[in-house]
Amino acid sequence: MTATPKHNNGAIFVQTIADYPLVEAISQNVVKHPVLPDQASRAKLQERQSAKYTEHYADYLHLGVIEWRKAYAEHEKMGKKAILFVMTDDTKNCDDVAEYLEGHYPDLKDAVLTIHTKNNGEISEAQSGKAKEELEKLRKQANEIDSFGSPYKAIISVLVLKEGWDVRNVTTIVGLRAYSSKSNILPEQTLGRGLRKMYPGDVEEYVSVVGTDAFMDFVESIQAEGVVLERKPMGENSKPNTPLVVEIDQDNEKKDLDALDIELPILTPRTYREYKSLADLDVTNLGHQKVSYLHFSEAQQREIVFKDITTGDVTHTTIMDTAGIADYRSVIGYFTQTIMKDLRLVSGYDVLYGKVKAFVQDELFIQLVELEDPNTLRNLSELAATRTLIETFKKAINALTIQEKGDAEIRDTIKLRQTRPFVAKDQGYIVPKKSVFNRIIGDSHFELLFAAFLEDCPDVVSHAKNFLAVHFKLDYVNADGDISNYYPDFFVKLSDHEVYIVETKGQEDLDVPLKMARLRQWCEDINRIQSDTVYDFVFVDEPGFNKYKPKTFRSLADNFKEYKTAVTA
Repeated sequence: MTATPKHNNGAIFVQTIADYPLVEAISQNVVKHPVLPDQASRAKLQERQSAKYTEHYADYLHLGVIEWRKAYAEHEKMGKKAILFVMTDDTKNCDDVAEYLEGHYPDLKDAVLTIHTKNNGEISEAQSGKAKEELEKLRKQANEIDSFGSPYKAIISVLVLKEGWDVRNVTTIVGLRAYSSKSNILPEQTLGRGLRKMYPGDVEEYVSVVGTDAFMDFVESIQAEGVVLERKPMGENSKPNTPLVVEIDQDNEKKDLDALDIELPILTPRTYREYKSLADLDVTNLGHQKVSYLHFSEAQQREIVFKDITTGDVTHTTIMDTAGIADYRSVIGYFTQTIMKDLRLVSGYDVLYGKVKAFVQDELFIQLVELEDPNTLRNLSELAATRTLIETFKKAINALTIQEKGDAEIRDTIKLRQTRPFVAKDQGYIVPKKSVFNRIIGDSHFELLFAAFLEDCPDVVSHAKNFLAVHFKLDYVNADGDISNYYPDFFVKLSDHEVYIVETKGQEDLDVPLKMARLRQWCEDINRIQSDTVYDFVFVDEPGFNKYKPKTFRSLADNFKEYKTAVTA
C-alpha cells in the first residue's frame, strides 16, 4: 500500500491491484482541498536580489506566515493547532529559514522544528549530526506537533518526510525549492504533507500552498491527473482558507447573550425497541408478495453478476469455480447480518437467523425450495428476491419491536449559549443581530431567506438555527417504520415565556407528516409537564412563504396552520 504507486517517470506500478487517485480523494472530501494564491496575490510576490536565502524569498515566507496566522486563529477556536510547513533545498538554508522565522515573527519564537532530510526524504543522520537518540526524539517531536502540548507551530524541512508522518494539522505549505523532472519526489507527496484532515465528518478543509514559480509549476502539474486546484486571494485583507467556524458571539458587545439565549427542555424518548419480541415474529404472515422461482442452467448458477448500483444494468459477469459455490448457511447469515445492521440490532442473531432460514425455504418464493440447491442460491442473488427478503423483514421487525412509551418527562435542558464552537462547510450565511451565534448558516436558499425574515420581524426577540452541535433532536418512527432522529430547523423566541420550533421545507417528502406529528406531540408533552414557557410549532412551506410574504412572526404563525391542531398550554 502506498500513496504514490508510481515510478519516477510517472508510470504506475504494474503490481497495482487498485488505484484511488488523489483527484477522487479530493472530490469525495476524504482529504483537504489544496488552495493556491490567485493571480493578483501571486503578482505581489517577488524574489529579491539578495544572496541570503531568507532575504531572497522573504515575500513568500511572509505570505505563508500571514496565511498560517489566519488559519491558526480560526482553528484555535476549535481546540486545534494549525501548523506551518516550509520546504527548502538544503540543510544550510533550512537552518536559515528557522532562524529567520523565529527572529522576525514573535509568535514563532522557540516554536520552529527543523528537520534535515537526505535526498530520499529520510531523516539524515550524517547531515544533521544527531545521535540515534536525538533522531528518535526528532521523529517524536514531529509526530506530536499537532498537540498544544508541543511548543512547535512550524516545521522546516529539506524535501518532504517519508517516514512516520501522521501530522494532520498542516494548514499552510511554503515551497522554496525548484523541483526538476529528475526528482524522485512527486507532487502528490509534496501536497501530502498537508492533506490529512483535522476534523471528522464531511466538512471541507483546506491547505494553502504558497511558493516560488518553479515550485507552483511543480504543484500545478498534478492537474494533468484531473485534480482541480482552487485559487483564492491571499494576504492581510483576505479571508482565511478554513472551514467556517460557528460559535457563540461572546466578543460582540452589541449583543445581550442572556436576553438572546433560548432554553430547550430535553424529554425522554417516546419510542424504543423491545429486542426480546423477535421470537414472536411469524414468518408465515408477513404480508409480502411472493417472488417467482427462476430456473438457471449450471453455468448460470455459477455466475456472479455485477450490476450498476444506480441503473441496475448488468456491467459484467464472472463465472465461479465449482469449488467456490457458497454454502446456503453463509448466504442466510449474510441476509441476517444485513437486516441487523440496517436496523441497528445489537442482539438476537440466532433467533433471526432461524426466522430468515424458514422464510426463504417456505415463504419467499411461490413454491417451497431446497436450500442446498444451487439454483436456490442463484435465485437469492436476484434483485427481486434480495429486496423482498430484506425489506419484508425490516418492516415486520419494526412493527413488532418498536414500542410507544405513552408518556414523557423532562430529562435535561439545553441552553443555546452553551453550544461549543464547531466547523461547517463553506456555504451561505447571514450575520445575525438577534442570535447568540455569530453566523446563521443556510443549508438552502430558503433557510437563508427565512433567517433574514426572522432578523427583520419586530416581534422576534431572538432566533437560531438548530445546528447539529446544539443536540436538539426528536425520536420518531419514519416512513420505513424505523426509529430515526428528527432535527427541526429553527428556534424562535417571542418572549421569555413563548418559544416556537419551526420547520421549513421547499419540497415535502414522505417523512414530513410523521415529523410534524412528532413535533406536535412534543409540544403537547412539554406544555403538559411545565407551565413556565409555552412551546409551539409552525411548518413553513417555501411556496406559501413567497406568496403571502408575512411581515411579523405572529402573522406567520397564525396563518400557516398545516399539520396543526390545538396545542395544549
